[in-house]
Amino acid sequence: MARNGLLIQYEWCTGCHACEVACKQEHNYPAGVCGIKVVEVVNAGQDKVFVDFAPFTTRFCDLCADRTKSGEEPTCVKHCQATCITYGTVAALAKEQEKMPRSSLFAPK
Repeated sequence: MARNGLLIQYEWCTGCHACEVACKQEHNYPAGVCGIKVVEVVNAGQDKVFVDFAPFTTRFCDLCADRTKSGEEPTCVKHCQATCITYGTVAALAKEQEKMPRSSLFAPK
């Protein structure tokens, strides 16, 4: 069986936190616990301030095992408004990642 994971394209994340909210609701996590977290990274230049948003998985992420077992995609993928989170086989996602310089691949064992 193929190993699955998430490909997260940081360049397109708008910081809406929909992935976080969906994850918390899907798993009924208590306050402070989530499978995915969006972090705001502020870079101040001389004339401008740049804000990047970086979604990253936490140790609580199980790729929505119940959902994916029944053929659905993880809830963070379904609810990502910027469509910057992709679910699939690690092999296919790794090929896609080669074209995306600002991305990360989450592939749990």
